[in-house]
Amino acid sequence: MSPSTLLSKESDISPGYKWLVLTNTTIGVLLATIDSSIMLIAMPDIFRGIKLNPLAPGNTFYLLWMILGFLVVSSVLVVSLGRLGDIYGRVKMYNLGFVIYTAASLVLTLDPLKGTEGATWLIIGRVFQGIGAAFLVANSAAILTDAFPSNQRGLALGINNIAGISGSFIGLILGGVLGAIDWRLVFLVSVPFGLLGTVWSYVNLRELGERHKARIDWAGNLTFAIGLILIMVGITYGIEPANGHSTGWASVPVLSELIVGALTLVAFVIIEAHVDEPMFRLPLFRIRAFASGTLATFLAAIGRGGLMFMLIIWLQGIWLPEHGYSFERTPLWAGILMLPLTLGFLLAGPFSGYLSDQFGARYLATGGMLVAATSFVLLIFLPVNFNYVAFALILLLFGTSMGAFAAPNRAAVMNSLPARDRGAGGGMNATFQSSAQVLSIGIFFSLMIIGLSSTLSSTLTAGLISHGVPIAVAHKIGALPPVSVLFAAFLGYNPIKTLVGTKVLSHVSAANQAALTGHGFFSKLISTPFHSGIKTAFIFSAIVSVIAAGASWSRGSRFVNDGHDQQLAAMLEDPESATALQD
Repeated sequence: MSPSTLLSKESDISPGYKWLVLTNTTIGVLLATIDSSIMLIAMPDIFRGIKLNPLAPGNTFYLLWMILGFLVVSSVLVVSLGRLGDIYGRVKMYNLGFVIYTAASLVLTLDPLKGTEGATWLIIGRVFQGIGAAFLVANSAAILTDAFPSNQRGLALGINNIAGISGSFIGLILGGVLGAIDWRLVFLVSVPFGLLGTVWSYVNLRELGERHKARIDWAGNLTFAIGLILIMVGITYGIEPANGHSTGWASVPVLSELIVGALTLVAFVIIEAHVDEPMFRLPLFRIRAFASGTLATFLAAIGRGGLMFMLIIWLQGIWLPEHGYSFERTPLWAGILMLPLTLGFLLAGPFSGYLSDQFGARYLATGGMLVAATSFVLLIFLPVNFNYVAFALILLLFGTSMGAFAAPNRAAVMNSLPARDRGAGGGMNATFQSSAQVLSIGIFFSLMIIGLSSTLSSTLTAGLISHGVPIAVAHKIGALPPVSVLFAAFLGYNPIKTLVGTKVLSHVSAANQAALTGHGFFSKLISTPFHSGIKTAFIFSAIVSVIAAGASWSRGSRFVNDGHDQQLAAMLEDPESATALQD
């Protein structure tokens, strides 16, 4: 399709259609990202509902994969599905995503099994839900870019992107509220909205983007999927103890998965550089605005991806119990107390997207990451038993900074892409973001576990013995890997009651038993080693955020690829010319 034909086609769009597209795609992305986190707070209710103790030996597998299975599969598929949108039609792929997502949500709701079988049903259902979400995320930005003129894309993509990011925080509260009523509602809530979105998109959305028939790059798809899955599985099991060590990073299975995964991705890059119609358009990285924006996306996601887990553990395991909240109530209240983070995203996102339409993304996105780094520094100096007003203001600052970064950065990335490659390019950007979130979780947990390992065992053992727990039992509990203690706090269980067991506690005096299972014992016990670990994680995030600011600054001046597709397609074969075009 020639540039003149494309411009003519865009001029035929009715003024109201683009807002219909924005509303529908925003709902689609919001649903997908809500489900990326909705289980985090609802986990205790879900496990009680299927009669499974996730902290029992051998059951950590179910805990990890209920959380990460959705993220892993969506990260792996989003590039391929974006490329399929370029070939067969973005709206067609997007609509199919709504169907798969809604059907999977219904299947999850109807889980008839208990125990490990019930957990396996949920994990498989979550995988298919993640597939549907990948269809939605991979094509929504490209559909929006096709529908909106370049001078309004920042606002549109800002609203869409911020809805997506804030969805992960909305999921925390929604999961806590619905799980407390009935665990099946955590999945059922997606069904009516999924049905609405499916019918709405099939009736109203139409193809506006270019479609170019091409052969499917099977070798590229296969090597990319295998390589990324192996690395993500390695990261997932790297945070689990192995061979007497607090983490599994040095274990043979984890090292094998990481090394083979990395080598497979190297093979993938070689394949993509030589096939005629690759799924991963490597020449797009010759566009400086795209390459810098995607690198900034990756680094920003690494910096913030594990933050949510750390803040939840901080609130559930320490702050809320010390302020009189029962362990059963901490999951819901952790989500509520993190609302300022979501508020910051919602306030800054659309406004910064609008400003980027006028002035470009460079200053907004770079400034956003520098303020995010400042927020991490402020968190470092926050005491464990903080004043909530100070905590809320830091969260609001961080949410605002990420909103100021995310919307302009996303708009700049999509504006830099040729029309024919918007699906593949948008999918590539989304893949870097999703995979970075999984990597970030592994990094944050590992840094936290390293911080806890030095003092947690002796502190926990001494505290238990001083309250009448038999020495042998106390040493056994103290020898548990730190990740078990973190998961106990994270899941909203009474940690000491869960780890020690009611049988042992029944032989302890009533006074000691009340002290051990009360609100303050466990939180005070782990507060010092926890704070040591979380400071290390925040320092890491601050450094990564500064590097992301540098990557964002390197994007150069504003670059919009409108009507230059044929020219740019030719120039992508010449790196110097491609750089000159955007300068």
